[in-house]
Amino acid sequence: MKGDLTGSCLCGAVRYTLRDGFRFRPYACHCTDCQTRTGSAFSEHMLFARQDLRIEGELDSGLYNQPSGAVSTIWGCARCKVRIFAESDQRDGFASLRCGTLDRSAEVVPAAHLWVSSKQAWLTLPDGVPALSEQPRT
Repeated sequence: MKGDLTGSCLCGAVRYTLRDGFRFRPYACHCTDCQTRTGSAFSEHMLFARQDLRIEGELDSGLYNQPSGAVSTIWGCARCKVRIFAESDQRDGFASLRCGTLDRSAEVVPAAHLWVSSKQAWLTLPDGVPALSEQPRT
């Protein structure tokens, strides 16, 4: 997705603009943590440079200790509690957008699927899209 992107929480109390800057293509995560967080089969994320995000409205946050040992700060609307983005103490200056909060979320096409080892059995992945059993290792 190119250009500035806009989005909001469910109630509209928080709006954001993600300026056209450094960002990775969106991906779908099928890990059990994401399934629990979203109450769905997977979540869609896009890694971006934190300096490119402008937020209007009141956010609150929660902390989560990842299995890797990283600590994630998850930011969302203080009113309706929709999660908008997360920051990891292991990726200074970057954050992960929850793509479902984009105004044009229907245009999000995951470039890859991660943690397919724990994906829901009824879900069929598209041909030709990378599918990793777990997460990429550095």
